[in-house]
Amino acid sequence: MSSNLHQAGVTLLKQLGRHADLIMDVYLSGSVTEEGERAGAIDKLRKADILWQPEGEQGLRLKRSVRALLEEVLSDERNRQIDANVGSSLATIKTLADHYKEARQAADYSASEAYLADLSEQVYSFTEGLKYSIRVLWSRINNEFGYVGTINAKIRENELAQSQVTELLNGLEMFQFSELGEIAGDIRELRKLLVTRLQETLSDCTQELSVVQGRLLELLGRFRQIQGRTRLLKGWLLYTDMHPDYEVADHVSHKQLPTLFNRAEAILAPAAVDVTNTAQEVELLAMVSQIKSISRAGRDLVMRDHDVPFALVEAEDFDIPDNPLKLAVDEYFCAVIDSGLRQSALDYHQAKSLSWDTESWLYQVICGYEGLPEEHRRYFELEPIGERHPVYSGNFIIRDVELWLA
Repeated sequence: MSSNLHQAGVTLLKQLGRHADLIMDVYLSGSVTEEGERAGAIDKLRKADILWQPEGEQGLRLKRSVRALLEEVLSDERNRQIDANVGSSLATIKTLADHYKEARQAADYSASEAYLADLSEQVYSFTEGLKYSIRVLWSRINNEFGYVGTINAKIRENELAQSQVTELLNGLEMFQFSELGEIAGDIRELRKLLVTRLQETLSDCTQELSVVQGRLLELLGRFRQIQGRTRLLKGWLLYTDMHPDYEVADHVSHKQLPTLFNRAEAILAPAAVDVTNTAQEVELLAMVSQIKSISRAGRDLVMRDHDVPFALVEAEDFDIPDNPLKLAVDEYFCAVIDSGLRQSALDYHQAKSLSWDTESWLYQVICGYEGLPEEHRRYFELEPIGERHPVYSGNFIIRDVELWLA
């Protein structure tokens, strides 16, 4: 029996290789007629059950198994189909498991080995087919159903994929592992196939199908949004074609803008008083002076035990000690005056070994220059040394300053 199957398989594969051009032509065109120069090769493929004819007047087509093989090998998304019939595979698995147990109990070892091989092939084929279906769904999602050209066709393909996912999930719910565990019993081979293998695969596939379902819903929402905008644009073009004298109204002059046109944020910010603007100080003081304080809360009178004398005297003089950092900056200005040369603030800081950090020192030098009276500042020139910020335009990073006499 095995030798006959081997010989038949070799013969079939040789015919597939010998007539590869003809098979691919039929795959791409869909059908072929028996007329022409390749009539002999077509007749051989027909006798080998590679080609078949649905009706007498129609052309020859590839068998579904051969077409499915080419679709899988070539990753042809246009024709790859999903098999969502889980119930039939479950019934076949249960039947083969019962055959194996019966042959095992009857000590028919050859039959039990054959049934176990068939059961293993059925389980592995089912799990591989389930994973294949999920791969096809992911491929269609990733290219956004690119094998069809219109939005309506994409929506129909998306709805078909959602129905297939729902059917697959409903079919996976038919697997009751408590029942499969009872069928397997204490037989190690059956428990490995029916419980361990199936449970791991079905758990992973169920989670992935849930993710696929969410992605399909998200993609369908985007398709419907594009469809709605397309319909709106087509309706607008149709309206303008039917009314060529139509002119768009000036919506800016309306008090209430339609939501369709009111898409941008307001250009002017809400009005607010700028209390930091010194030019408005007079108006602000005038407004504050007109505010009347009304307090209806009663105030308790505080009675003093004795009179407290009060006298106006001349305020005493007091001195505020100068900041040491400010004194160091004054010495730096004096050093520039004495030398008459252009001198860097950082070089002076290092030469004098000052204890303040360089950032505070440079900041105080700039403040000292800006704080000089106008008649004194005209005798000096201060130049910042640094570079512009590489990302934020308008910002200048100061690394050092140089001071010299004007």
